[in-house]
Formats: sequence, C-alpha cells, structure tokens
Amino acid sequence: MNLNALIVEDEANSREILRNYLSKYCPSVTVLGEAASIQEAKQLIGKNMVDLVFLDVEMPYGNAFDLLDQLPDRAFETVFVTAYNQYAMDALNNHAAYYLMKPINIDELIRAVDYVSAIRSKEDALVGKVLQTKFSKVEGKITLPQQDGFQVLNVADILYCKADDNYTEIYLENKKILVSKTLKYFEEALSQFPFARIHKSYLVNVNEVVKYKKGKGGSVVISNGKELLVSASKKKDLLAYF
Repeated sequence: MNLNALIVEDEANSREILRNYLSKYCPSVTVLGEAASIQEAKQLIGKNMVDLVFLDVEMPYGNAFDLLDQLPDRAFETVFVTAYNQYAMDALNNHAAYYLMKPINIDELIRAVDYVSAIRSKEDALVGKVLQTKFSKVEGKITLPQQDGFQVLNVADILYCKADDNYTEIYLENKKILVSKTLKYFEEALSQFPFARIHKSYLVNVNEVVKYKKGKGGSVVISNGKELLVSASKKKDLLAYF
C-alpha cells in the first residue's frame, strides 16, 4: 500500500538521512513534506492528507507530544524517531505505531513501514462496513467469583470487559457485573475464545464488534452502540480477526 508521509525533525541532517532511507528502501512511502518544528508540522498536516508522520520527540518550542495534543482527532499513524528511549511509554500512551531509535536501523525502518501499511490496508477495507468476524458464535461458559459464591455466564453473552483498578466490569446486553478480578485475569480466562485486548482498559468479544472507525488509535463500536478506543499497539491484532 502507498503511504503519504511527513517528516517532522528539527535537524536538517537527520531529515535528509530519513528521506534518503525511505526513498531507497521504502518505495511505497511518498514524503509530501518536512517540518522543523511543531508549528510547521501542524500547518503541513492541515494542508495534506497524511497516512504517516515520522516524528522526532525533542524540538525547539515544544515536543512531539505537544503536537499530538493539538491534534486530538488525527487519523494518521505516528512513528517516533528519537535518540532517547525514555519516551517509549509516552509514545505508547499517545498511540504510536512504532518507535525507532537513532541512528536509524534500516531493517527496523522497513518493519515500521510494513506495520503501518498492513494496518492502513486493513482499515481501508473495513471502514464503513458492518463487520463480520472469522468466527462463528462461541460456545462455552465462565464462572465469575462473587462474595457469596460464583455466577456462571455464557461466554457469548459477554459484550466486553472494562478494567476498574483491581476489579473488572463485565458488560452484558442489559446489565453490568463487577468482579474482583483484574482484566488480565479475564484476558487469560477467555484466551481460548475470540476476545481481543484492544486497549489497556478493554477486552472485547470480537463477535460483538459491528464497526471500526479510524482515528489516532482507532475505535470500535459494539453491538449495543458503545464506542471503545483501540490503542495503536493493539490495532493490528484486532483487525486480524476480520
């Protein structure tokens, strides 16, 4: 898939290296422009339809996270390019698709582009459609521990699970059940069924996902109309179910 990209980097030499690498090793990427500051980047993003932004973290008069905060409804993927590994968690929390360390490793760059290409191709194929999973309706039961014993649920009746500190909220069609177990517990307990961890806070029954929406990390709409965020790191795994 062809990708329209921007390079946001304050050092001219670093921009040139990345531009040359992309031209030589990633022919599917078209660099539409380059910016040396977040102000320039915001203007470029506003003027272009962009699939991918290669984003340095440290820049004059602000940083990458300042830029992303000003673009809450962004639909492009971000690949962070930086010499500092301490920003990895912040990048993940800002839905970065990939994190490249300087000096750039060509194989890692190719992997980053391939990763984004796969995501965008699948997104384009699914956006606007009523989704059909690769799975038939699941059969099975799960027990939910409770103070006075336990409750047995049909797995197929679970729409999604939401983390609430050391508790988990189990959402059914017409009610919510609070269980004193972590979301990680349910991720493992439901691992044999088509449930996808789409976010640090959400585990969804993929058979109940009816729509996918593009966005900074994307989101899914569940059969009850609830829209849930998808983190960039989980997006590719989720889309593989469809």
